[in-house]
Amino acid sequence: MAAETALMHGARVSIYDAMPSAARKFLMAGKSGLNISHSEDETLFRSRYSAPDARLAAMIEAFGPADVTRWMSDLGIETFTGSSGRVFPTMMKASPLLRAWLVRLREGGAELHTRHRWQGWDEGALLFDTPEGAKRIDIDATILALGGASWSRLGSDGKWAGLLAARGVEIEPFAPSNCGFQTGWSARLLEAHEGAPLKGVTLSAGGKAVQGDVVITRSGIESGAIYPLSADLRRQIAETGQAVLSVELLPDVAGETLAERLAAANQRDSVSNRLRKAARLDRTKIALVNEVTRGSPPKEAGELAALLKALPLRLSATAPLDDAISTAGGVSWDALDERLMLKAIPGTYCAGEMVAWDAPTGGYLLTACLAMGRAAGEAAARPA
Repeated sequence: MAAETALMHGARVSIYDAMPSAARKFLMAGKSGLNISHSEDETLFRSRYSAPDARLAAMIEAFGPADVTRWMSDLGIETFTGSSGRVFPTMMKASPLLRAWLVRLREGGAELHTRHRWQGWDEGALLFDTPEGAKRIDIDATILALGGASWSRLGSDGKWAGLLAARGVEIEPFAPSNCGFQTGWSARLLEAHEGAPLKGVTLSAGGKAVQGDVVITRSGIESGAIYPLSADLRRQIAETGQAVLSVELLPDVAGETLAERLAAANQRDSVSNRLRKAARLDRTKIALVNEVTRGSPPKEAGELAALLKALPLRLSATAPLDDAISTAGGVSWDALDERLMLKAIPGTYCAGEMVAWDAPTGGYLLTACLAMGRAAGEAAARPA
C-alpha cells in the first residue's frame, strides 16, 4: 500500500522483499478467508486499537473499512460481510487480490526485488544481502514495513530491531498478541482431551467477554475467541505471574435454572454424572471442571452452578512469540513524527506491525497496516 500510494504521487518506487515471493504473511492470512476489515460503526472500529495517541486513529479514519472495500473493488475483487460483521473477499482467498495488486503496481512502474534481505545502511545507501552478493542501493526515501516478530518462517522475524536500535531508534520489547496461553494441564486431561474443543463457552477477562469455542492444546488453550482478551491476559501475567480467565461453560442457561436442575438431580449420583445428566455438559467440559477443582467439584447445587457459570482457569504464560498471530511492541511511537518518519533517521518511515500498536483479529490488523502504508507512502513521496 505504501508503494501504491507513493506511485500515485509521482515517485519512482522499488519494493524489496527478503523472501522468494512477495507478501507471504498476507497469503497466510488468506488461508482463513482473508478477513481484511470489519463493517461495524467506524468510531467503534477505531476504538479497537491500542496506541498511545491519536495518530493511528487518524490514519484509519482517512483509510478505513469502507475505503478498503472500495480499493478491493477497484482491483476487481468483490467482498461480502459475514454474520459477525467481518469483511472478506467473495473468493475467500488472498491470492487473487495479491495477483491483481502486483499487476497494478508493476504497470504503475514499481519494481519488485525478491530475495533481498535488508542489512542496514552504508552512509546514505541501503545494504541488501542477495543471491548475487551484497548490494548497495542509493535512495531518496525509505519506507520500512518489516512486520513484527511472529511467523518468522514467513519473513517477519524482528531481526530489524537491532539495526534500528543501533541508530538510536527506541524499540519497545516484542510480546505475543492474539495468541494462545499456557496452563500446565495434567497428563490425565491431555491423554483424553488434547485437541478437543470447548464449544459455545464465554470467556471473560479484564472486563471483556467473548463467546465462542476454545481448543485444548498440549500446552494450554488456543482459539480466536481468546484473542480479543490476549492483551489484558498478557498484562496480568506480566504484573502478577499469572492470569485468571473466567470460563462460562453454559452461557445460554441462567444460573438459577442451572442450580434448580442440579438440585433436582439424583443426589446419590456422582458429581460428574450430575454434570452430564442435569447440567448436560459434554465429556470435555466435565473434564475441565474436574481439572480446575482437582477432582473435587462442590456438591451443593448452588455452589456448583456458580462454578459452571464462572470457572476460573489459571494461565501461567502466553504461547511462544513466534506462534502468535501478531505481536505487540516494536518501534515506539515516540520515535516517529506525525508523518511516520523516524526522528533519528530523516527520510526513513515505518508502517504496519513493526510499529508498537495492538489490535484484536477481526479485520483490524490488516486494515491498520493498509492505512499506515497509505500514510507512509504519501509522506515519503511528498516530504514536508
